[in-house]
Amino acid sequence: MTDTAAPAPTAGALPRYPGPSLQEVEEARRVVSAVAEVTPMETSRYLSEILGAPVLLKAENLQRTGSYKIRGAYYRMTRLTADEKAHGVVAASAGNHAQGVAFAARELGIRATIFMPVGVALPKLQATRHYGADVVLRGHTFDESRRAAQEHAASTGAVFIPPFDHPDIIAGQGALALDILDQVPDLETIVVPIGGGGLISGVATVLKQRAAAEGRSIRVIGVQAANAAAYPVSLAAGEPTAIAMSPTIADGIAVAKPGKLNFAIIRETVDEVVTVDDDDIARAMLVLLERAKLVVEPAGAVGVAAVLTGRIHESGKTVIVLSGGNIDPLIMERVISHGLAASERYLKLRIPLPDRPGQLARTSEIVASQNANVVEVLHTRHGSGLQISQVELELHIETRGPEHAEQVLTALREAGYDPRRTL
Repeated sequence: MTDTAAPAPTAGALPRYPGPSLQEVEEARRVVSAVAEVTPMETSRYLSEILGAPVLLKAENLQRTGSYKIRGAYYRMTRLTADEKAHGVVAASAGNHAQGVAFAARELGIRATIFMPVGVALPKLQATRHYGADVVLRGHTFDESRRAAQEHAASTGAVFIPPFDHPDIIAGQGALALDILDQVPDLETIVVPIGGGGLISGVATVLKQRAAAEGRSIRVIGVQAANAAAYPVSLAAGEPTAIAMSPTIADGIAVAKPGKLNFAIIRETVDEVVTVDDDDIARAMLVLLERAKLVVEPAGAVGVAAVLTGRIHESGKTVIVLSGGNIDPLIMERVISHGLAASERYLKLRIPLPDRPGQLARTSEIVASQNANVVEVLHTRHGSGLQISQVELELHIETRGPEHAEQVLTALREAGYDPRRTL
């Protein structure tokens, strides 16, 4: 994991950033209020105890279309000329931006074409089509879909609506910060997911300007998925830098290179960028389900993951932005299982056994004696490294956490078995 501190603006006069002014964002909020709801701000006692300061959750997962993206897309399209609107709009996205553009286009009576990767999750594909957009499946990555969308724009005259790197998009997303200040006027720290940087650049420039005008400070912390963390590298290099990404469950913030305008704003306004890995994110999603009763997609849960892992230290009243809730139920099932395993509440064991009757019953009795529950069993003679006289038992066990899992392992070892954890 990597921490990167961005230079803080010089104290004194109202700072001038490369992003939108407060007046521009206030106008953007007036416009987008026609479609964007003011989402709930929920207090989390559980996270407050962990951080040692009040923690509130800004539930943008409950926004229309399931994420904050509707603000930037709608504001950008309201500023098109009549001729541009007549030519339609085009965008590329694997999910949230697609739905935001499709919804905004429907509300404004603009024809929309959305390019999505071939393997896009079915619920996101169906939702985008439901909002009335023409969907074209092209390429297997976001970059391939983006290139196809830009080629479509060049050949048809449709206006390309970028996901983050445009002043109107940033101003629209910045409107979220004004809602947050209305709900929590005394906030001291905000934690925001980062992909390309559209959301945090809008939020940070608003909060820093308001804080300077009021003679106080607001700390802005960005969070990226460790396998797609372009901002720590870029901030260290002093310019937007492309990285080689690895797969991550947080596909909504998997962007290989920061936007130019977003980077310029973030470098001046964001105090720190931290990263969390996929296990951390899965645990955070599980906490949000169990403790807050909120369904949040992996990209939207990274701020909570940063608190759970101690990447964020106590810094006064803290707001965490839950940026979206669009997740395929099949992915959710896998993430919950992964989160349970990462929390050691779902234990997978392989146990070599003598090939004689009664061994399965005996191991099951030992597990039951520790008040753990066996949910799946695989019994095979073909495991690698087994002797001819041995079989291998794979057990999937529900436990109450790390201490309980260790009790189960100890009981099996004391009975003469050699249990081995598996992923």
